[in-house]
Amino acid sequence: MLQKTEAIAEMNALGKARIPFLFVIDFLGENGLVLPTDTIDSEKILYQINKNTNAPNRDLNAEVDPLQFNKFPVSFASYQEAFMSVKENLDYGNTYLVNLTQPTPIMLNRTTKSVFLQAKATYKLWLKDQFVVFSPETFVRVESGRIASFPMKGTIDAQIPNAENLILNDQKETAEHNTIVDLIRNDLSMIAKNVRVERFRYIDRLKTNQKELLQVSSEIVGDTEPDFFDELGTNFFKLLPAGSISGAPKKKTIEIIGEAEGYKRGFYTGVFGIFDGEKLDSAVMIRFIEEQKGQLVFKSGGGITTFSDVEKEYNELIDKVYVPIY
Repeated sequence: MLQKTEAIAEMNALGKARIPFLFVIDFLGENGLVLPTDTIDSEKILYQINKNTNAPNRDLNAEVDPLQFNKFPVSFASYQEAFMSVKENLDYGNTYLVNLTQPTPIMLNRTTKSVFLQAKATYKLWLKDQFVVFSPETFVRVESGRIASFPMKGTIDAQIPNAENLILNDQKETAEHNTIVDLIRNDLSMIAKNVRVERFRYIDRLKTNQKELLQVSSEIVGDTEPDFFDELGTNFFKLLPAGSISGAPKKKTIEIIGEAEGYKRGFYTGVFGIFDGEKLDSAVMIRFIEEQKGQLVFKSGGGITTFSDVEKEYNELIDKVYVPIY
């Protein structure tokens, strides 16, 4: 495990040499892994980043027991206490948006490695005896002098009548999304020029083992310098932590998160990705199952603004506890 300065230096060196590598960085950007892809032990680490993977082909004909999945979320009273701590800071003007998360113990008749192999997701990562993540959310892509970020903000059950119009016209969801788009624009402006929003509040559909969800995303892009990859680590760490899973303003909001959540996120809501020697693709580590002394714990959450309703936010946290195995 590398500390921040070591991870930055290693990413800079490998980027400058155009050597392909995998990186995994925790939420606070304090610790991480930076591994040339030809050194990765697939018995300990499996990854899939779009089509870039070291995983074996999935056997679609393999016999698998029907999925058994049970979740035991934090009580509403406990969640409400954390929510009110955040709400107080919002009312005082200390923050405009806080991503509030909580851990949920689960029971699942799969190993974390099996979840990796069977889950359907654009971004997947498995670290032996630690965690599995199956994320739908791109953090940044960098290719051909262009950087793009795709923050996801806003989730609704697709089965709700008129769900798409409801979420796109929801005051709280709109305010949350606007805040994150502004934050990501500011972040990208530190390392890119001509930053602009190319797609605003478009809908993605996500299938789960329980239901189909609608997620609202935007696409923000900028132009990078020709030598961007020569200082890849330095440039990348300027963007951390990811705005969509922290809030705004970042520094104060991270303090508020630490006070309200009551647990350490670790690698949950960190980032991981691949530099293949020519381009970079990365994801936010959401949809995350951690192994804790024999217990599986799913970590999930959502953005809180001054317009948030505590019951809706509690239900969203629970809705996001799923596996995309179907």
